[in-house]
Amino acid sequence: MFNVVIDEKWFYLSKSSRRYYLVPGEEEPLRTCQSKKFITKVMFLAAVARPRFNASGVEIFSGKIGIYPFTRLEPAKRSSKNRVAGTLETKPILSVTKEVTRTWLIEKVLPDIRAKWPQSQVGPIFIQQDNAKPHIDVNDSEFLEAASRDGLDIRLTFQPPNSPDLNVLDLGFFRAIQSLQEQEVLGTIDELVNAVQTSFERMQSQQINNVFLTLQTCMKEIIKVQGGNNYQIPHIGKNRLEREGNLPLQIECDQNLIDEALLQLGA
Repeated sequence: MFNVVIDEKWFYLSKSSRRYYLVPGEEEPLRTCQSKKFITKVMFLAAVARPRFNASGVEIFSGKIGIYPFTRLEPAKRSSKNRVAGTLETKPILSVTKEVTRTWLIEKVLPDIRAKWPQSQVGPIFIQQDNAKPHIDVNDSEFLEAASRDGLDIRLTFQPPNSPDLNVLDLGFFRAIQSLQEQEVLGTIDELVNAVQTSFERMQSQQINNVFLTLQTCMKEIIKVQGGNNYQIPHIGKNRLEREGNLPLQIECDQNLIDEALLQLGA
C-alpha cells in the first residue's frame, strides 16, 4: 500500500463549545462569531503516502506530501480599523469545483510528489480520490498531460463507492491533525491555515503508518461480513507491537477467508 492517498476535509476556526481550565482570577478567552451555526471554515486537500523505514527502523520517507488549503487572496472592499481598502485578505473557497480541484492537483500536488517521492520507488503512483462530484475523471486530459512529465507514472484512481472505512485519511489521519489544531486559539483564516499546516508537519510518521495498518484490518473485517459495514474497527495494540519490535508490515488474511470471499463473489 505504498501509494499516495488524497482527500479533503473542512477545518473550522473554532467549535461552538469548548472547555477551558482557568486558574482563579484568570480571564476567560474571548471568542466572537456572527453566528455559531456558520463558523468560518476552510477545506484542505491532503496528499499522504505510507512512510518508509529501513531495516533498522529509521525513517527514510515521512509519507507527508503536503496539505493545501482551498483559499484565495482578495482585496478588501472597504477600510476598517484592521486594514485599508485594497489590502489582500485570505478568503476560503466555499464552492470547490472540478476546475479548482484540477488546478490544485496540477499546480500543487504533482510538483510536491516529484520533489518528495523516494527515488528508489518504482512503478505507478496512484492518487486516490473518493467519489465526490468535484473530483476530476481518471482520464482528464489536462491532468494526464501534466502527470506524464519528468518520467514519473502518476495516475488517478477512485475509491470503491459505498465502501465503509476505506479512506485512510478519514480513519485517523485527519482526526489526529484536528486534535493538534484544536489546541490553538484562532481568530483569523490565516491563523487557521497556519495551525493546520503546522499540525500536519508535527504529526509523526509512525502515526501515519499505524493508520495504514488500521485500514488493512478494516479490509479484513469487511471481507468477514461479506462487504458490509456491521463490524467494529479492530485494535491490535500497534504501540505495544512497535515497542516489542513485532509491528507487522501488513495484516495477514487467512486463505479460508479469501476462498469464502471469492465464493461469495462468484469468482
